[in-house]
Amino acid sequence: MNQLPISVIGSEEGAFQDNALSTAPTTPEGSLTFSPVLRAAADGPLDIESTSLAAQAQSSRLMPSALFNPSVRHVQNICCVGAGYVGGPTAAVIAYQNPHIRVTIVDRDERRIRRWNSKHLPIYEPGLGDIVRIARDGSRECSFLNERSSLDTSDGLSDATTSSSECGSQCEGHHEGPTIIPARQPNLFFSADVARCIREADIVLVAVNTPTKSKGMGAGSATDMTAFEAVTGVVAQHARPGAIIVEKSTVPCRTAQLMAIHRPGVHFEILSNPEFLAAGTAMKDLMQPDRVLIGSSTTPSGRRAAEALASVYAAWVPRNRIITTNVWSSELSKLVANSMLAQRISSINSISAICEKTGADVDEVAASIGCDPRIGEKFLKAGIGFGGSCFKKDILSLVYLAESLGLEEVGEYWRQVVKMNEYQRDRFSRRVIKCLNNTLVGKKITLLGYAFKANTSDTRESPALEIIKTLLEEGPREIAIFDPCCNPVVVQDEIKSLLKGQVALKSDGGPIAVYGSAYEACASANAVLITTEFDEFRNTPATLPTLSKTAKHLDPRPFDRLEPSETEILSLHKFLLRSSPATVHAGGDPLQRYMTEPACAEDCPDCGLVKGGYSTAGNSDDYKPKERLDWNKISYHLAKPKWVFDGKGLIDPMVMSKLGVRVESVGRQGRS
Repeated sequence: MNQLPISVIGSEEGAFQDNALSTAPTTPEGSLTFSPVLRAAADGPLDIESTSLAAQAQSSRLMPSALFNPSVRHVQNICCVGAGYVGGPTAAVIAYQNPHIRVTIVDRDERRIRRWNSKHLPIYEPGLGDIVRIARDGSRECSFLNERSSLDTSDGLSDATTSSSECGSQCEGHHEGPTIIPARQPNLFFSADVARCIREADIVLVAVNTPTKSKGMGAGSATDMTAFEAVTGVVAQHARPGAIIVEKSTVPCRTAQLMAIHRPGVHFEILSNPEFLAAGTAMKDLMQPDRVLIGSSTTPSGRRAAEALASVYAAWVPRNRIITTNVWSSELSKLVANSMLAQRISSINSISAICEKTGADVDEVAASIGCDPRIGEKFLKAGIGFGGSCFKKDILSLVYLAESLGLEEVGEYWRQVVKMNEYQRDRFSRRVIKCLNNTLVGKKITLLGYAFKANTSDTRESPALEIIKTLLEEGPREIAIFDPCCNPVVVQDEIKSLLKGQVALKSDGGPIAVYGSAYEACASANAVLITTEFDEFRNTPATLPTLSKTAKHLDPRPFDRLEPSETEILSLHKFLLRSSPATVHAGGDPLQRYMTEPACAEDCPDCGLVKGGYSTAGNSDDYKPKERLDWNKISYHLAKPKWVFDGKGLIDPMVMSKLGVRVESVGRQGRS
């Protein structure tokens, strides 16, 4: 495994032999620079005046030095296939950080594309809206004073019309006038025209869902490659010869060698570039990654392709965090990373079961062992089990790989991680039913949290879904659902799809109702279940930041460079929102940089939700603490006896007992 050098041309190229393992057939032209991206290195400097984006970036502070270096391959056009939780945020950040590159996200789901092209983004991730606004819509010229703000002033902002000093912020330590941020043109696009966008791209990112097979050979463990194979077939059919194809989807080890068979005789360099994003913090993970992993073939052309992709990331990622491996190591690393993280969760959850029997407190145990630097404190929070699209399917993919290689004991070891996760979830459901006298008939049960994790709208493999299925079998009067990040319309559609053949939704005569208000969802409930770890659900007061030395310390100004990067501008944007009352920057645009968002059609269903009080993409408030629920109000309207089942360790039972509420928590003995 290597940290990527500044350039592999003329340095490491001789270390790789032309007959080394390759994931693609020999190029028809017999040239390592047959790719339009790689050819630029051999043909000389690229004429970037031909495109408006490149011309804009040439004079911009954001122009990577790679574009002026003829020894580094130039990328002008990127297409990302898949507009979901991986493709959307990843491509948005690439576009945001590379204003000279045209980035297009394609998907055949026209409804999803419509949402990406509106103010109602189809997914929720804190900070995503701010990135999309700039890259998709472009920005106005604006300015700011490059000095720490005084708390009794106007945050150091100024109008763009104010006279500026040419010395900027580095004239012998002296600064006069505002720092000007030039306007930028849109370079992030969303389209359902898949073939055309692939055809125009230098690099094609493949970011589609790869779930676990549900039937056939390997059912229950092998990865279902149906969608991935279909997409790669389309990519191979329409991509220009020599284009670089990048695996962003989590795929089984040695998938890259299969991608070359779709178009015999045409060369595509295949790279593995797995994502290491955590739902709820995906934008932070993208903007400040701990590593970027690029796997390539060990041929000179493979290394050149890896450098071309690395040059895109190098716009904001330090070179020492861009790591190269061979393709197989990269593919396997993603599976192992997720499996190891899930293993820690299942380990502490197994201990929580012992704690409930012995009187130990799992949080105290976790804190104690987390002090050991060999163990660490992360991923030691007991709960109702992990969810999401990655952990379970990646473990099972690792299980299938081990078993297919004849390593039965290895497969069984990792399969136990999934078994423990399911045991923990089902144990919580049984505990709820037992405490309610083994019957839910005529009772209302409220679930606070539908997504698998806080601060995301991703509901894939959410423990809440399986808990709902178990509760439905007990015949409750109502199952109420509230989630602060999930679009209620999307939740209803998903439940209807997942529970086909059952009358589930209340609108169809079933017991399930999705609410836009936590208080309405909890009214007259016999029990409240906390199934997602949103801070809003805690029953302890939130600690609000004060406009004091702390806020002053967070001010990223003064910036060292004459022309701040997009990352630095975003950090200033966040600071101004955090350190000012909500009424000061009500539009979430303290720098007055945003362009007007695209208008919606009159019958836009998401606009109806907004009018009803639900925010579909209100990311301007993401940088402020969320208002916590008033448990006094909730407890007053609960049916007696009052029950709260805390599946995420958010509730202080002693505080709730004063309100007459019985609390059952994971990893603690019952305190009823």
